[in-house]
Amino acid sequence: MHATYIRPRYLPQLQKSTASQKRHSLQNLADTALKAAAGFWFLVAVIGQWAFLYYIAGFYGPSTVTGNFQAWSKNTFLFKGYVAGDTAGNLAFAAHALLAAVIAFGGAIQLIPQIRARAISVHRWNGRLFLLTALAVSIAGLYLVWVRGTLPSMVSALTLTLNAVLIIAFVALAWRSALAHEISAHRRWALRAYLVANAQWFARVGIFAWVIVNRGPVGMTARWDGPFNYFWDFGCYLLPLAVLELYLRAKESAGPSGRFAMAGGLVVLTALMGVGIFGVATFMWRPLLEAMK
Repeated sequence: MHATYIRPRYLPQLQKSTASQKRHSLQNLADTALKAAAGFWFLVAVIGQWAFLYYIAGFYGPSTVTGNFQAWSKNTFLFKGYVAGDTAGNLAFAAHALLAAVIAFGGAIQLIPQIRARAISVHRWNGRLFLLTALAVSIAGLYLVWVRGTLPSMVSALTLTLNAVLIIAFVALAWRSALAHEISAHRRWALRAYLVANAQWFARVGIFAWVIVNRGPVGMTARWDGPFNYFWDFGCYLLPLAVLELYLRAKESAGPSGRFAMAGGLVVLTALMGVGIFGVATFMWRPLLEAMK
């Protein structure tokens, strides 16, 4: 009889405790899903970026070292790679291309948490190299656009200029926050710098993903003035930035439903990125490397 009187008294507390446990369990599951989705993105991105590194080293490395800039003409995807008699422009283009390899390699290393935890000096020095390289790439890109006239349209020139401005701004903010020992802010700005510095990688991957999914260059033209061309001029760095901001918000303040939604969206985008990596590696990078043999 004693238990009969106590049970109704404590039933609301038991129900609240059970509901709290369920919410906590769901939150942990959502955290795990979001972490797994981010890990999946990182793995695919590293594979794609190191494939890009291999292509850059194989295509531009030997030709630059030997001064055989004319070999770049084999890359029909370039609007203005090799230009006869333009030594300064050719060297600037070579620097721009080869430094992209440093960004692809060094940027991926910066994202590995084990290195941050166990080899902090490697993380710091590699981070400095990455930020300085990103600055150099952005400056070389501005020279190629506004002095050499590398891109086919004013829209493309303006979008690349905005990309360069964002790189410079994010690098400066990442550096300043590191000097101030504001670790959380530093990681945010460094991630943003990483994404905008890899805009040209995202550009290539996104183009081939779009072509494969649509089974053709829908909304694209040879002069890069189609609707998708204009969209992706901006999208190749603004879309990754937008996804990063959503991810950071979901990670820090979203409930389980928001985290599950972010995880699902990230998996879909990563799958599309994987399609683009396969496409650009198969139909662009591999043929160009074979042409250099």
